[in-house]
Amino acid sequence: MTVIEHLEELRRVLIISLIAWGVATVIGFILSGFVLEIVLGPVKHVLGPGKPLYFTAPIDKVFLYFKIGIFTGFILASPVIIWQAWTFIAPGLHRNERRFALGFVGSAIGLFALGIGFAFFAMPIALRFLIGFGTSDVTYLPIASNYINFVLILIAIFGVTFELPLAMTMLGLAGIVSAKFLSRNRFKFWIGIFAGANMVTPGIDPLTPTLLTLPLIILFEASILVIRALRR
Repeated sequence: MTVIEHLEELRRVLIISLIAWGVATVIGFILSGFVLEIVLGPVKHVLGPGKPLYFTAPIDKVFLYFKIGIFTGFILASPVIIWQAWTFIAPGLHRNERRFALGFVGSAIGLFALGIGFAFFAMPIALRFLIGFGTSDVTYLPIASNYINFVLILIAIFGVTFELPLAMTMLGLAGIVSAKFLSRNRFKFWIGIFAGANMVTPGIDPLTPTLLTLPLIILFEASILVIRALRR
């Protein structure tokens, strides 16, 4: 394909992905009340079910549902977006590598969902540590917009970073890295993962990046085994 053809293909992928996101966002708005209850689960678990969240401006509540609808729409549209990304990448792969199409898409969706699930597991632990830190004379006032931003950012970070083994496997199939190279330099990669987790997680507490680092190291080690098995 020429450069122009690549750009046209990229435009097609972007248009289809945006349309899918737009349609899914409408569904996300419909489900936003239900999703909000799920998102409020971690803070209710820490503070107790009777503790409300507050907003300081009349428009804040509308923006809250709007934000959740867009984010939910992106999650619902992610299978289409991932498939479109694959169709853009696939022409540059060898024929024997294209047979991993369904595995690529399925793994990407599964890892993203696993990341979101682990984020909900980690959030109560992180919130309990952050809220309970220091003296009791300073009390946490749960502002809805601040909490929702924290949760959505954390979900996005965990969901995206859990794609690490898939990215490593793709690099392994392309011959850019090998299982031997990764295993020989694993401690350097572990340090890089820890440094990256500290850079992308919100806040300055040491617990949240640690909760992200541990599963990423496990996934990194799993990617070495997958690359070794696929390259045989």
